[in-house]
Amino acid sequence: MASERNPGLAECARALAVGEVTSRQVVERALAAIEAAQPSVNAFRLVRAEAALAEAEAADRELAAGVRRPLLGVPVAVKDDMDVAGEPTAFGCSGSFPPVAEDGEAVRRLRAAGAVVVGKTNTCELGQWPFTEGPAFGATRNPWDLEHTPGGSSGGSAAAVAAGLVPAALGSDGAGSVRIPAAWTHLVGIKPQRGRISTWPRPESFQGITVNGTLARTVADAALLLDAASGNHGDDLHRPPAVDVLAAVGRDPGRLRIALSLKPPFTALPARLDPRIRARVHALAERLAALGHVVEEAEPRYGQIGLTFLPRATAGVAERVRDLPCQDLLDRRTRDAARLGRLLGGAPLRAARRAEALLHRRVGALFSSYDVILAPTTAAPPPRIGTLLNMSGWNTDRAMIAACPYAWPWNVLGWPGVNVPAGFVDEGTSRLPVGAQLLGPANSEPLLVSLAAQLEADLRWHELWPPQRSEAPTEAV
Repeated sequence: MASERNPGLAECARALAVGEVTSRQVVERALAAIEAAQPSVNAFRLVRAEAALAEAEAADRELAAGVRRPLLGVPVAVKDDMDVAGEPTAFGCSGSFPPVAEDGEAVRRLRAAGAVVVGKTNTCELGQWPFTEGPAFGATRNPWDLEHTPGGSSGGSAAAVAAGLVPAALGSDGAGSVRIPAAWTHLVGIKPQRGRISTWPRPESFQGITVNGTLARTVADAALLLDAASGNHGDDLHRPPAVDVLAAVGRDPGRLRIALSLKPPFTALPARLDPRIRARVHALAERLAALGHVVEEAEPRYGQIGLTFLPRATAGVAERVRDLPCQDLLDRRTRDAARLGRLLGGAPLRAARRAEALLHRRVGALFSSYDVILAPTTAAPPPRIGTLLNMSGWNTDRAMIAACPYAWPWNVLGWPGVNVPAGFVDEGTSRLPVGAQLLGPANSEPLLVSLAAQLEADLRWHELWPPQRSEAPTEAV
């Protein structure tokens, strides 16, 4: 897989800036690692080897001329729902897709920061499920145990970072799709405020529930990538006030009031928190208390928030399906979701969007008493490869809600959340990563990041790598 010597995003940028290594060298190393891992991990849908090397050489010329940019010459990956000029955007679907003419705004900003995009990572079909498998590309596997999924839908980005193929990657999060794979691969995953990272060429994504976010091994690297990708296109619908997230790393968050929330939001289908994950989240709560914070059990008033999620999610699927060139190759579950989205795309969708302001007030009332919410990211550890692949739509929904009931409400609200590693649980002969979320109100990324960085300094989770052979990971909490 990888070794502890692989540099993170900030360390790679520093080494390039002082001339310890060239961009061509680090990009060649990344491309070699991707090629070696592709038969087993299968993180990438598309690798830009020739283009990335040319971009690395251009970065080296800039570095030699004294040019300095935050990510100049650093290799990164992006999820295959983001446009990269000259490449197709298949978004997990089967079929032939034409190359796009222009970078999406997030990719454009990464390039402006100097990053070299080495490839596009796998995602399940239209990002709908918490696994990364499909007929278009096979199964993306979890570097901690290749028999298990890394999660989804940003599973390719998570697997690429966890395996040490790239130091950081962009993903997108519409119901936990950054936070869930971050939890299941022992990474930091930041779901930022809606609009923080542009979704252009779409003014919003999936009726506003999907945002772009970052995956990295450390809080600082996730924050650095977030700041580099942040900003808006002139036609974006959501334009939050600017924040400097990287500056919050290492900043004392102060003595915070933290609500420990273990109860899943109400859904029509049952969800139960695995007691092993409950224990890991409680252990994090104890560490936070030892760091001087006040931690108490308290629950947000979610109410019937799920009724507002479904119209937005399925209407978003219907919009994406309408634009696809190969609709006849879609999974039947996708076709069914699109059909439902067309039915709900009128008055139910308008009502769901209007309800957001009320939900802000009702859920946000908890932040009059607490600064941050600590909650599980998932209710279960990562399932085995193939578990959800060929299920019916109904059974897929049941399995998704059972495993991942905690993340999606923050997509309805549009507020920030950060997954932090919470240690490992035993599953048969495997030890699998799980995570916890730090959740905040609007524009609270700096606070969440400062708290996550404080935890990281205490727990040192970034020092653990997936086993290279059969050795088990060392416990982190």
